[in-house]
Amino acid sequence: MAPKASSSSRKTERADKSFLWTRKDLVGIDELSSEEIVHILDTAESFKEVSTRSIKKVPALRGKVVALMFFENSTRTRMSFELAAGRLSADTLGFTAAGSSVAKGETTLDTVRNIEAMGVDIFVVRHSEPGAPHMLARKVRGAVINAGDGPHEHPTQALLDVFTIRQRLGRVDGLTVAIVGDIAHSRVARSSILTLRKLGAEVIVVGPPTLVPSAIAAMGCQVSHDLDAVLREVDVINMLRVQFERFGSQLFPSVREYSRLYGLNADRLARCRKDVLVMHPGPINRGIELTSEVADGPNSCILQQVTNGLATRMAVLYLVSQCVA
Repeated sequence: MAPKASSSSRKTERADKSFLWTRKDLVGIDELSSEEIVHILDTAESFKEVSTRSIKKVPALRGKVVALMFFENSTRTRMSFELAAGRLSADTLGFTAAGSSVAKGETTLDTVRNIEAMGVDIFVVRHSEPGAPHMLARKVRGAVINAGDGPHEHPTQALLDVFTIRQRLGRVDGLTVAIVGDIAHSRVARSSILTLRKLGAEVIVVGPPTLVPSAIAAMGCQVSHDLDAVLREVDVINMLRVQFERFGSQLFPSVREYSRLYGLNADRLARCRKDVLVMHPGPINRGIELTSEVADGPNSCILQQVTNGLATRMAVLYLVSQCVA
């Protein structure tokens, strides 16, 4: 059983101790209640100290098997989940699409069902097709965790981000968060907007008109195309990677122009609140989204996000495992 959460969380952002987790899968933020989100954060708080031990393991998932089903390339997310499963004492199976039966024409569902027949309990799925983890969750007995589905969602990244915000600033409710950059192609943006809004934060999305879908305002956030205009009013700036690999055409005049208008440098940081928190889900295009002096400076919590990803993913793995027979 997971240890109790720290008492440092605000009362308004702490799950009821009698709360019972009942979800077998975690495939999107949209389906989660604010209480469920807070319960994940509090569970992550309880697992955070495991990484500081001399022996970095607890037996919470001993006897469980976690399959890392990465149909799309990943470094941080894959390694984070693999390490999180290991620290919970689970066995892990690695999968990449290249060289697998998928490359020979086997469907995603058939691949996962065949692996499930080997006795797998939890599937961590990253896929280029939006909705793939949702489909698998309906078709397999094991738990399914969405590790990113195309440009749709990346729920554990959003959860680790709000965990980091709560850790650094003591709360999420009432904060104003700017999400800056390539909103159109970002699964992180969608999950983050949903998570932040459910926890009571105000969200401003910022970017060039070609990278900010007009429909994004329907998610309850403000839209701005002028980064300089919002700098003084935000508590957190989450800088998104420009996803050049997803562009079907040139969406802004030049990289230099994008950096001039939407990059976070020392001059812009100086115009922010003194304690503004700078975030980035990685990987960083240095000199485009962030200059090195900002990325590596005292306002940055980018490496803390990576560290907190372990505790957050441990929490998610632990919680869904309670609902797998």
